[in-house]
Amino acid sequence: MKDTYQLGQIVRSRCGRDEGKFMVVVGFAGDEYVLIADGVSRKSEKPKLKKIRHIARTNTVSLPIAEILQSGGVVANMLIINELKPFNEKISKEKQGEIN
Repeated sequence: MKDTYQLGQIVRSRCGRDEGKFMVVVGFAGDEYVLIADGVSRKSEKPKLKKIRHIARTNTVSLPIAEILQSGGVVANMLIINELKPFNEKISKEKQGEIN
């Protein structure tokens, strides 16, 4: 199952208190878990352990983040925030559309 996910891939949480949030895969833990971070509530230094079945994969992989992670580096939280910005803006526009 973990073969379908890549380092730096943008995913969306499907359940839990972070439901609907976009995050980045920063690591793997076994076959059923990934480590994800959003740079704000979950920093890259302390990513969230999440079951693969509780996230939805997008077709987007952040190349700058993937390169840093593949070389063994630690990703700056600001880079994660900037890479997720277009996805979070889309959510914000959807919510505004629901309100108006």
